[in-house]
Amino acid sequence: MVVMLATFMEVLDTSVANVALPHIAGNLSATVDETTWVLTSYLVANAVVLPLGGYMSALFGRKRFYMTCVGIFTVSSMLCGLAPSLPWLIFFRVLQGVGGGALQPTSQAILVETFPHEKRGAAMAFYGMGVVLAPIVGPVAGGWITDSFSWHWIFLINIPVGILSLALTARLIFDPPSLKRLSVKEGFRVDYLGIGILTLGLAALEIVLDEGQRRDWFGSNLIIASAIVAVVCLVGVVFYLLEKDHPVLDLRLLKDRNFAMSTVMLFVLGFVLYGSLALLPIFLQTLLGYTALLSGQVLSPGGVVVLIMSPVVALLLRKWDSRFLIATGFFLCGAGLLWMARFNLDVDFDTSMLARMVQSSGFAFLFVPINVAAFQHVAHDKTSYAAGMLNLVRNIGGSTGIALVSTILARRTQMHQANLVANLLPGNLAYQGFVDRATRALVQHGASPADGAYQAQGLAYRMLIRHASMMAFADTFWVMGMLCLVLLPLIFLMRTSHAGPGPIAAD
Repeated sequence: MVVMLATFMEVLDTSVANVALPHIAGNLSATVDETTWVLTSYLVANAVVLPLGGYMSALFGRKRFYMTCVGIFTVSSMLCGLAPSLPWLIFFRVLQGVGGGALQPTSQAILVETFPHEKRGAAMAFYGMGVVLAPIVGPVAGGWITDSFSWHWIFLINIPVGILSLALTARLIFDPPSLKRLSVKEGFRVDYLGIGILTLGLAALEIVLDEGQRRDWFGSNLIIASAIVAVVCLVGVVFYLLEKDHPVLDLRLLKDRNFAMSTVMLFVLGFVLYGSLALLPIFLQTLLGYTALLSGQVLSPGGVVVLIMSPVVALLLRKWDSRFLIATGFFLCGAGLLWMARFNLDVDFDTSMLARMVQSSGFAFLFVPINVAAFQHVAHDKTSYAAGMLNLVRNIGGSTGIALVSTILARRTQMHQANLVANLLPGNLAYQGFVDRATRALVQHGASPADGAYQAQGLAYRMLIRHASMMAFADTFWVMGMLCLVLLPLIFLMRTSHAGPGPIAAD
């Protein structure tokens, strides 16, 4: 509960500010487009720090490093809530991302080393509830807090949680004997160059993913420059790190087949989790006319399914091969998304909610088994490095998912609109019949014949836009659903693993 508390708080902050952007823009005299850097700055700082958790834990001690991160996150949350202007808010969000970035991997490493192998599945299930539920609860909680109080409180509520986390961590968490410390006194030198290259590459990649769609991808000089920096730095750092005895990111972990495949699975999990979470509320609110609260009620039962199913999955994991549970998870997730791909403009509340519940049940079968399989053959002294890499991959998967589904949605909407507009011609009998009937109805309600005809044509075009958007949403849900199903054969490239009694093999 101690490590899940801080992680839930941190993951919640990746999404809680989304719905408050218009309020922040109005209060701080900025445009909504400018305030998107409130989100981007946090994600960039988060991505940069994520892979450094193992390195910093070995350098400073895991408990000390963890408490420092919680402290930075809590103080910067207070500063975000008190920020007097947008530049200051963005700066404090960078600090918040720096503090929060290492919380997930360090928490996971603490869990792996605290619990014996046979209880690890249950521990991961409890921890996984926070990781999966937080991005679901975030938009709903952010909307309610912003509407009921003010946007400042979406940051200020972290203060008591952070203080409680620090108090409990000081009392209950201890460094394990297996933790190997890196000592400057023994000749170890901090790899500033490796940290710098990795930081620059990840920051540039995050800017490309988060700003690409808004800036028309490679039509923007910023995106082109960031993409070049990302490729050069990330490719170069791979060769650099493989030559180091104490790398900031231990890429040698990928030699283990289970760990390598688990990174792929977590990338896809992040892609469909955050991608669908970005897409479904937009669909419900823009096309079906739902309020923010009503769209939250469509998503909330999915969170309840995760809560109920996670302990069940932990029990199954003690006896079943994790590969079959992962396959079940991706199948259910894909089935839910393909169900959404069959939605139309007349879909009702219950159908939307049930499809989301099917998809969410898949998430319950994914997070715990994937993490158990990933750590199956990782040595104890490498758990922090492994956790950092896994969380980094999941977050990059999330950023990629949001970026790509936004792009697919925009491009497919344009394509369907171009195809459908060919039907709005005077020679088309169906179109002409619709315009004539609509014109007569408008004239009966007081419009002149000329105004009625003009308004009828506008009504037809608005209907076309809605149908084009609906078809684009269906296409995007279909792409995510097929991604889950296409991945199924790759799962069986992994070795057998489960959370029953048994030692962990060392590297």
